[in-house]
Amino acid sequence: MQIEIAKRRRWVPLGTFVAIQAVLACWWAAFYPGLFSRDSVLYLSHTIVGPWVGDHSVLYDSLLWLSFRTTGDLGTVTFLQTTAMAAALTYLTESLKALGAPRRTTTVVAVALPLIPTAGAFTVTLWKDVPFTICAVAIAAACAAMAADRTVTNRRLLGLGLLMTALGLFRANGFLVVGVAIVVLLVVVSVMRVRLALVGTAAAAIPLLLSNLVFPQLGIAAPSKTYVYHTAFGDIAVAYRDHPELFTEQDKTLLSAVAPLNRWTLGGTCYTINPLIWRGDFNWPQADAHATELLDLWKRLLVERPAMVVDARLCRGAIAWKVAGDDTAPGGRTYRFSLRPNADTYVGPGKVPDFQGRWVYSLRPMSQGLYQAASSWLTTAEEPQYDWVLWRGALWCYLSYLAVAVGALALRNRYVIAVAAPVAGQQLAILANISAQDFRYMASPILISVLLVPLLVASVVRLVRGLPPRNPVPAEREEAAV
Repeated sequence: MQIEIAKRRRWVPLGTFVAIQAVLACWWAAFYPGLFSRDSVLYLSHTIVGPWVGDHSVLYDSLLWLSFRTTGDLGTVTFLQTTAMAAALTYLTESLKALGAPRRTTTVVAVALPLIPTAGAFTVTLWKDVPFTICAVAIAAACAAMAADRTVTNRRLLGLGLLMTALGLFRANGFLVVGVAIVVLLVVVSVMRVRLALVGTAAAAIPLLLSNLVFPQLGIAAPSKTYVYHTAFGDIAVAYRDHPELFTEQDKTLLSAVAPLNRWTLGGTCYTINPLIWRGDFNWPQADAHATELLDLWKRLLVERPAMVVDARLCRGAIAWKVAGDDTAPGGRTYRFSLRPNADTYVGPGKVPDFQGRWVYSLRPMSQGLYQAASSWLTTAEEPQYDWVLWRGALWCYLSYLAVAVGALALRNRYVIAVAAPVAGQQLAILANISAQDFRYMASPILISVLLVPLLVASVVRLVRGLPPRNPVPAEREEAAV
C-alpha cells in the first residue's frame, strides 16, 4: 500500500506542472505575444537601432533580440516565461510539501495561483521582472528543500549560486536582494557558513563585474548616470519642493541646468520619480553631465537632513511596506499593467528609437474568446478594492514572516525561516532604492507567500492541538555537513 502511494506521489509534481502550464498557456494565447509597457519597447529598440546600453538587463534584452531575429516575433520569450514559472511554482510546491505543508491543499493552491492575474497576466508580460521573479521563487524553493533536510549540501549551494547570479542579471538591484537573503541564511543555518557566504558574495559580484568590466568591452554601453542615480535625483526634487530654503543660488543654478526649477517642484512627488525624469523639459544629457555635482548635492542633503531623505525613500518604497496605496496622492496609486493595443498608443511615435518590425509590440490574441475573458477578469481584478490583496506585496511579506516563524516553531525546525530569505531581500531592497509604486517590483513576495498559507494554517493547527512535527529529522542529521 505504501509503495502504491509513493508511486502515485511521484506523478503529482508532473501533474502540478502541467496544470499550471496549461493555465499560463491560456493567458499567453489571450495576450499574445505578451503585455508590455514603454520599458518593454526600450528593451528591444536599442538592440536593433543601436547602440546597445546596459540600462535594463542585458540578459533579457538579448533574449528579446534573439527571439526577434530568429522568429520575427516575441511570443517565444513569453511562452518560455510560462514554462519557467510553472517549473518554479511546482518546485516550491513540492519543497514545501516535503517540509511539512499539507500536500493536497498546497497542490490546490499552486494550481489555482496562475488563475489570478497577479500571477497569470504578469507571467506573460514582456518585463525583465518576470524572470527575476521566477528566480526568486526558485530560490525560496531551494531554501524550502534545504529546510526539509535541515542541512546544506554542495549541490544546493551550487544551485543557489546560479539562481542568485541570474537574479542579479535580470535586475540591477539583484545584488541587494542576494545580500539580504544570504545574511538571513547565515543566521539560520549551522553548517557550511563560509561556503554559503562565498557563494553569496560571488552571486552578488558577478552581475556587477559583468556590467562594469565585461559588457563595455563587448560594445554594450554602461547605464547612463541619470539611470543609475535617478532615485537620488528624486530625493533632491522632494527636498526642493518641501524645503527650498535649503538650496543656495549655486544649487538652483545647477538644478536649472538640468530642468526648469518648476519641474523640480512638480517632480517632487515622494511616491514616484516619473513626473521628474520622464518629462520633456528634463534634460537627460545635461543630467548625465552634471551627475557628479547632483550626487554631491544629494550627499550634502543626506548629511544635513538625514530624516528628510529617509522619509522620501520610505514614501517611494511604500509598495514594499504599506498595505494600502494612496490614490489621492500624486503617484500613490499602484501601477499594474499597460493595456494599450500597440507600442504607438502607449509610448507615441518618436518617443523611443524606432525600428523596422516595431509592430511586434501589438496585442494579437490567438483566441478572441480567451482575450475577452482574460481582459474582463483582469479589469475586475484591477478595481481599487482589490489593490491591497492582489497587487501590493507588503501584506504578503508580513504573512510570509508569520508563516515561517510559526512553521519553525510547530515543526521544531529553524531552517523553515530560510524560505522567507528572498522575501526579506526583496522587501528591503525596494525600501532602499526604487522609483515608483509598481506592483511588479513586489511580485515574488506575493507568489511565495500565497504558497506559504497552507503551511501557516497547518502549523497553527499543529500548535493548538499539541501535535508533534511530521517526519521529524534526527538531531544528528540537522548538524551534518555534506
